[in-house]
Amino acid sequence: MTFIVGESCIRCKLGDCVEVCPVDCFHEGPNMLVINPDECIDCALCEPECPVDAIFADDEIPEGQEIFEDLNRELSETWPVISHAPEPPSDADEWREVKDKIQHLEK
Repeated sequence: MTFIVGESCIRCKLGDCVEVCPVDCFHEGPNMLVINPDECIDCALCEPECPVDAIFADDEIPEGQEIFEDLNRELSETWPVISHAPEPPSDADEWREVKDKIQHLEK
């Protein structure tokens, strides 16, 4: 099992999860974070820290978000690894409750 970052992170990128990760498996993109599944040690520390509930175990991905398993793998190969929470976008609070944000993902 590994963890993935789902759609709720898009345009929020709050980073509380990054601060608790013991292995630096998070990668930062223009407007979301992803987890490298090959680096994740399945510690589950990140999941409860996410303020927008965007992190899921790979066997508990919500219906309709299955694409994020592949996106986490793909994007973690090109986006830089981070070990500290990034500065969230200035409008992150406006995006916290927005659903269906995949069209806003910047690769």
